[in-house]
Amino acid sequence: MLGTQHLTLFVVSGLLLNLTPGQDTLYIVGRSVSQGRRAGVFSVLGIVSGSVIHTLAAAFGLSAILATSAQAFVAVKLAGAAYLVYLGIRMLCERQAGVGTPTAFQAEGKWAVYRAGLLTNVLNPKVALFFLAFLPQFVAPTSESRVLSFLFLGSVFIFNGTLWCLVLVWGASAMSRRLRERPSSGQFLKRATGAIFVGLGARLAISK
Repeated sequence: MLGTQHLTLFVVSGLLLNLTPGQDTLYIVGRSVSQGRRAGVFSVLGIVSGSVIHTLAAAFGLSAILATSAQAFVAVKLAGAAYLVYLGIRMLCERQAGVGTPTAFQAEGKWAVYRAGLLTNVLNPKVALFFLAFLPQFVAPTSESRVLSFLFLGSVFIFNGTLWCLVLVWGASAMSRRLRERPSSGQFLKRATGAIFVGLGARLAISK
């Protein structure tokens, strides 16, 4: 179909990869737990947009720069790590707004949440390399348009991943609902999420 091969294997492999916890998963869960379902959904939209960019980059060969240039890989990796650490430190340092009310859970604007999710995904070079390494295995050698094949495979992967991410949002926000009824838990959740982001950034920075 559209110049692809082993499509069933691709779908199954993609689903298994989506189920494996990673940086994007922890980001979505953190947003959903600390700020609720709406923030979780917009974080998913940001992650999905980043995946679309990676698919386009892989389709048109731009991701090859990261695969062949060690300097480009390190630069993008450190930029992504720095952004995650920045988000985490900002959440750790924010003071609680209000006393004894749910306003302790004041969420960032939806576009700020979306933008953070987008940058978290786009600035992760491992995601770019994943798309570059994974998708070509399922492009048929006889494909008349490999760009079209790339785009089709990327769309299938992103669609399945989006469904799973929305399940994560629902589950994480549901579990946090009781915690968010406690006025004192808002600041704790925000700081815990901030710590997670700092840890993710540090992990990405030192990873090879």
